[in-house]
Amino acid sequence: MQYAWSSELETGCQSIDEQHRQLVTALNDLLFACQHGGHREELKNTLDFLLVYTVQHFIDEEAFQLKHKYPDYERHKQIHADFKLVASELAERLLQDGATIGLIAEVRSMIGDWLVNHIKGEDLKIGLHVRGQS
Repeated sequence: MQYAWSSELETGCQSIDEQHRQLVTALNDLLFACQHGGHREELKNTLDFLLVYTVQHFIDEEAFQLKHKYPDYERHKQIHADFKLVASELAERLLQDGATIGLIAEVRSMIGDWLVNHIKGEDLKIGLHVRGQS
């Protein structure tokens, strides 16, 4: 099952929303590769892109928060740091063990569901804060 972009994921901050769309696409690419027996090299390339893009997105999003004096910046930054650790550990296991059914489920839950829930729960607050400043 793929993740679908919807208006309920839009923060109202164009640059953040565009990066979120790219993250959802990269996540779907990874899940597709896992579910369709992608070779280890394909999984590695897809994972590398997802992880690198996620790190860059977090850097950009945190800079955006600082620019707009987002009051929950420190907590949000820690959430990002925690996620990067989890995602890196899952990536290592996926490359080491291959795309087992259990590991695919973990990737879906701990990366995919986390991302969607993070956008809906945390990132939307950034958009509300910025719109409140206007």
